[in-house]
Amino acid sequence: MRTIFSFFLLFLASNFLLAQGPKVLIVTAHPDDETMFPATVFKITRELKGTVDLALITDASGGYNGLIASTYYGKNLTDSATGRVALPLLRKKELMCAGEVMGIRNFFFFDQLDDFYQIDPKPFFEGKRWDMTFCEKKLNKILEDGQYDYVFCLVPSAEQHAHHKTASILAIRAANNLSSAKKPIVLGGRALNKGYTYNFDMLDGFPETKVSSKAPVFYFDRSYGFGENNKHSYMIVADWVKACHKSQSGDMNGSMHRGDLETFWYFDINAESGIEATSRFFEKIRKSGFVTK
Repeated sequence: MRTIFSFFLLFLASNFLLAQGPKVLIVTAHPDDETMFPATVFKITRELKGTVDLALITDASGGYNGLIASTYYGKNLTDSATGRVALPLLRKKELMCAGEVMGIRNFFFFDQLDDFYQIDPKPFFEGKRWDMTFCEKKLNKILEDGQYDYVFCLVPSAEQHAHHKTASILAIRAANNLSSAKKPIVLGGRALNKGYTYNFDMLDGFPETKVSSKAPVFYFDRSYGFGENNKHSYMIVADWVKACHKSQSGDMNGSMHRGDLETFWYFDINAESGIEATSRFFEKIRKSGFVTK
């Protein structure tokens, strides 16, 4: 009887492990950066029953474009002095609101200064802006403990904010530090419209950002219509997430219901053998829940 019971427990444990969905870590610089790929995250957590965590690098004290949000919150969020005090807590609350929509499990806050808009990431890696030793050590531990299948970051293209690029490079390097058996696949995400002409190969000066020439650009079409009169789409998920970021009312107003595709670039530091697995992963995303093309 004891043998049968032990076998039964083993059977349950095996089925539980088989039922586990994908595990993903998002690494971004600011609250609202995740609006590049919220529908993909929603489908992973809500429909594939996976788990997604998010590591936020800055303290979120920047971003003074909340003109209407100033009335909503009763604070002048276009003023830097007020913003430096009020925005860190407000924006983290907004991120958690967005995380509830997307099904985020854990948040990791690094609280590096969200100083000012710039495009050169080199000062950050020289230790002039952020405590990079702290960031690297913490991110390494999160990845080691989390045993993730994928890491999502933003595509670190030249025109992007230096914070975005630095966060993405941190993610790529941290994943690359793991042993081969534990390395997650790192993907750079960006929302684009259908028929886009945008392309990315590598950020100059940072060879670890080179993308694979052998991998396609993976995508999820959040604008694809289905249901009654095709009036439903996963674009609404992106809008729900954007609506949480009220302090960024200027930026979010301009991005509502825009960006048809959530696109993902496959970095060359990933094993070539992971390309097929990633293709299957995105096929599962498209076929889960309400089927999209």
